[in-house]
Amino acid sequence: MTAFLALVLIAVVGGIAIVLQAQFMGVMDQQLGTIESVFITYGSGGLLVGLTMLALRGGNLAAWQTVPPHALFSGVLGLVIVSTIGYVTPRLGLVTAFTILIATQFVLSGLIDHFGWFGAEIRPFDTTKFLGIGILLLGVWLVIRN
Repeated sequence: MTAFLALVLIAVVGGIAIVLQAQFMGVMDQQLGTIESVFITYGSGGLLVGLTMLALRGGNLAAWQTVPPHALFSGVLGLVIVSTIGYVTPRLGLVTAFTILIATQFVLSGLIDHFGWFGAEIRPFDTTKFLGIGILLLGVWLVIRN
């Protein structure tokens, strides 16, 4: 298996996990509330990561001070992500919610790549990418219209 194929398979597993997490969080959101479902999600994930870090004797955690300050807000952004997914999924449905979420990710990631924001390597936005994003936005409109 090539390294690229391995990365594709890992991404597919991650994609499956995202959709399943969204559905499960939507169920918790409806039965418990948004904050409660986020607490359970982060609490259980934090427990597993904490146990893993203990098993690895801290890993490379001591180097946290070398991380750019803006990158340390990823946990806060994670709270926004899981709260948003848990809240909108049962109200919009998985397809509509993820269509909007993914299209937003494509647009912002294109801008971050193009301008090299937040330390990203600059990858210019070319005509093909622009056309692809345009088609994606047309797809969003087709999915979310009533």
